[in-house]
Amino acid sequence: MTAATHSHVMDTYTRLPIALSHGQGCRVWDTTGKSYLDAIGGIAVNTLGHNHPDFVAALREQLGRLVHCSNYYQVPLQEELAQRLATLSGMEQAFFCSTGLEANEAALKLARKYGHDRGIDRPEIVVYEKSFHGRSIATLSATGNPKIQAGFEPLVEGFVRVPPDDIDALRIATAKNPNIVAVLLEPIQGEGGVRPMDDAYLRAVRALCDDQGWLWMVDEIQCGMGRTGKWFAHQWAGVVPDVMTLAKGLGSGVPVGAMVVGKKACGILRPGNHGTTFGGNPLAMRAGVETLRILERDGLLDNVARVGDHLRGGLTAALAEELHSGAVRAIRGRGLLLGIELAYPCGVLWKQCAEQGLLLSVTAETVIRLAPPLVLTCAEADEIVRILVPQVRDFLRASATSAAA
Repeated sequence: MTAATHSHVMDTYTRLPIALSHGQGCRVWDTTGKSYLDAIGGIAVNTLGHNHPDFVAALREQLGRLVHCSNYYQVPLQEELAQRLATLSGMEQAFFCSTGLEANEAALKLARKYGHDRGIDRPEIVVYEKSFHGRSIATLSATGNPKIQAGFEPLVEGFVRVPPDDIDALRIATAKNPNIVAVLLEPIQGEGGVRPMDDAYLRAVRALCDDQGWLWMVDEIQCGMGRTGKWFAHQWAGVVPDVMTLAKGLGSGVPVGAMVVGKKACGILRPGNHGTTFGGNPLAMRAGVETLRILERDGLLDNVARVGDHLRGGLTAALAEELHSGAVRAIRGRGLLLGIELAYPCGVLWKQCAEQGLLLSVTAETVIRLAPPLVLTCAEADEIVRILVPQVRDFLRASATSAAA
């Protein structure tokens, strides 16, 4: 690892003293030549891994044609990507931006406009405890994490917060409230600890939104784009939302965000209501088109299901004793988005695993998060288990000893 030095970059991140140089597939190398198995994929971003030859060739070709032209003009690649997303989702149209935050901002604006069009002066949106939707003032206000909200008050009003997987709590919180216009949720809460919502609950929320005339909006920024073994995580429940937000894996590392809408949400935003300078530029759209093309051509959703089951099975078997004792509280998630919840805050494992050549993250203080590229092999999944499990065991022993002292 390289030593940290003074930087003119603003100090807004806690960083490991590692500078990555290049990558290939699910492996990256730092500037000293050390190799790492990448089990976090840029936080669920590097869908196709690193340096995928077909993806790189397509972007090189696009760089030589047109990178940016603004939305003053038609962008044929936008039409191509929007049509593909509509086909995969069963929805209708897409608005393109550059980040998940922007996609969620667009969804919040759309929901408010939907309410105003229906004569509701102060529209309110249902959001969830432990959710994460971004760090702008509006998306931070929708997020269910008081720690990251602290210091940025006053927050934006107009949100009603409920616990996940409790349809009665949702009904009670919205009863006799004529201002509700939408429900926004993550089918799998990523930053909140890799917590999947129950499929039956998703179906119940869809039905409630239909009954009440609300928009059902799903944030698939971390759990979408094939990461769970289906194109979008909500598809496991057999339902279709009115609004879906995407980013992260949509561009395989190139910044691409999207808000996809169904029939109920079409036509709400009109020219002048919303926009973006960089969103939908030809380079980003080519990245999205090629990501989808390669995912489908190479059968990577099937790979996610197969390798994800293999990885989860390996972790469950290796940590069986710790699961039985409660030192490991749960292994949860779907496909290649997995969380291992420990009985103690485990942020130190982030650095310790990196020292052993494994890149991952820790979220919600006690949850190890794995979100590797979707090209992960079973052999690489076994390598994750071989490196991670001894580190977890050593950490748990040390934590138990410290707690007993």
